[in-house]
Amino acid sequence: MGFFSKILEKLGFGDAAAEPAPGPSPTATNATTTTAPSPAAPAVPPTPVAVPLVDVVANLEKRAAASSQKLNWRTSIVDLLKLLDIDSSLAARKELATELGCPTELMGDSAEMNMWLHKTVLARIAANGGNVPKELLD
Repeated sequence: MGFFSKILEKLGFGDAAAEPAPGPSPTATNATTTTAPSPAAPAVPPTPVAVPLVDVVANLEKRAAASSQKLNWRTSIVDLLKLLDIDSSLAARKELATELGCPTELMGDSAEMNMWLHKTVLARIAANGGNVPKELLD
C-alpha cells in the first residue's frame, strides 16, 4: 500500500474502493443456462458506478475539533497528516513527495516541498472524489 493510499483510506475512500460492483456472477449464470442465449436478445449494458463523494472537509474539521493540538489542515501538510494519525516526519513527507512525483529541485527545500505536497495531496484527494474547497486547489 502506497503512502497516498493510506491518506485516502483514513479519509474513508478505502471502504468504497474495496467493495466489488454488484452483478450476477458468471458461474451462476453458466450453471443455470443450458442453451446459448438467443442472438435476438439485446445486450444489457453494465450499470455505471457512481464515484462516491467523500466529505473530506467534515471529516478533517471533526478531527481538528477533537484534537488537543491546534492543527490547520487547510494550510499545512504536517497538520493534515497529524489529523489523520499518519507519520508526518520529514522522511515520511519525502517518501510521499517522491511517490507523488515532486520535482527534484523542491526536495532539497522542505518548505517548498511541503507547499507543493500540500497542494498536490489536496488535488489528488479531490480527483478521487473528495470535496476539497476550490480555494485550496488554486
